[in-house]
Amino acid sequence: MSLQAAQQAVDNWIKEHGVRYFNELTNMAQLTEEVGEVARIIARRYGEQSEKESDKDKDLGEELADVLFVVLCLANQTNIDLQSAFDHKLALKTKRDHDRHQNNEKLK
Repeated sequence: MSLQAAQQAVDNWIKEHGVRYFNELTNMAQLTEEVGEVARIIARRYGEQSEKESDKDKDLGEELADVLFVVLCLANQTNIDLQSAFDHKLALKTKRDHDRHQNNEKLK
């Protein structure tokens, strides 16, 4: 699914199942909350913190999807074509970072 299609799918979901988009500040707070949930899983499952029994059944993929959903909401409500923005950013990063990462001794 393209980002454009994902944005449309989220918009359709909001129209069919929601009342309206939460305002931008609420969605920003929600995004922060969702990113925190991802951080908690990563820190405990892949980092040095011990994983609590209650966290062992948490699905990282679902939490990342929650982050993506809120990002798509924010893009929709601020009239951002995320596909275009992503394509542009990827081109910039490719041009800027190709040699930087290839020559990074820390990555070898």
